Order: sequence, then C-alpha cells, then structure tokens
Amino acid sequence: MVLFINACARSDSRTLRLGRHVLRRLGKDYEELVLDRERIQPLYSERLAARDALIGAGKLDDEFFKYARQFAEADEIVVAVPYWDLSFSAVLKNYIEAINVIGITFSYSDMGVPGGLCRAKRLIYVTTAGGQIYNDELGFGYIKTLCRTFYGIGELEYFKAEGLDVAGADVEGILCAAEAEIDEKLTV
Repeated sequence: MVLFINACARSDSRTLRLGRHVLRRLGKDYEELVLDRERIQPLYSERLAARDALIGAGKLDDEFFKYARQFAEADEIVVAVPYWDLSFSAVLKNYIEAINVIGITFSYSDMGVPGGLCRAKRLIYVTTAGGQIYNDELGFGYIKTLCRTFYGIGELEYFKAEGLDVAGADVEGILCAAEAEIDEKLTV
C-alpha cells in the first residue's frame, strides 16, 4: 500500500497537483492522509507525558500511535508539502512528532544507534515554492535524514517546482516542466 501524506492546506494547491501526478505515474492503490483534516496536535507537555506512559507500558497498539503504525506499515510513501518559510508547514512537523515512536518506526541498538522499523524502502517528496528554494536541506534534507537515520528508508526521490509567485512567472509552464521531470525520473 502507498501512503499519500497530503500536507497541503489549499484545495487548489499546486503542490497537491504535483503529488497527484506522482500518484498517477505510480499507478498503484493508495491511502490518503490529509493532515489539514487530522488536526494532529504538537507534543505539548501533557501529550508527551501520555505518549511516554503508553510507550513505557508497552501499549504500542493504542490509538495514540495510529499514525506511526500506518507509516511503518506502508510499502511506499509519497509526501506532498508546500515549501513555507524555508522549510515545510507545521502540520507536517506535528505529523513527524506523531510518527517518531520508538518500537514502531525505529529502535535503538545497545550502542544507542537508531535503526529503522519501517517497511517502505522509498519515500517520494514533492514540494512547490512561490519563490526560490534556497537550501533543499532545510525541508527535504530534514526528511531525508529522518528516513535514512531513523526509519530505514534508503531510497528518496525529490521533485520541486519553484518561482511560482515571481512576477511574470509562467506558472503553468513551471508546473508542466515539473510534471515532465516526474514522468522522466520517477521509477515505477
């Protein structure tokens, strides 16, 4: 099963358009998780204490960990998230906090080295930006490091369209060029 993590807030999102293009290109069944509808809360002190108590009691099957289990069980993952404020939207960060669960998505060795517990071997990351993406490491790089270091997902593909809100930009041309790159480079 492909897990499609839709972190787009707008129904007419350009990022969502590219995410859906990836899904069509893959041609597989997928489960869509719309983060805007999920309203995942940050790990405030009360939620953190509740999470830690559940982990300590070995209750990893609790509803609290549904996102972590879903992520860990996916065969492949597609993330569509706009590039905001030199990174990605807060809804994706809240989701990341929800899936980083020891014993579900990762574990530690006796030497303290994290090891992945996720089934997926590949994550495809799609983003768009009104301006330029000055540093891929602030958004995609963070996800790449989590995937390789904690989740055990070694294959990552990255597609972006940028400069969409620059005065005089050919928005449709930029998006079509990104779709053509997806068609050319995405392995199915």
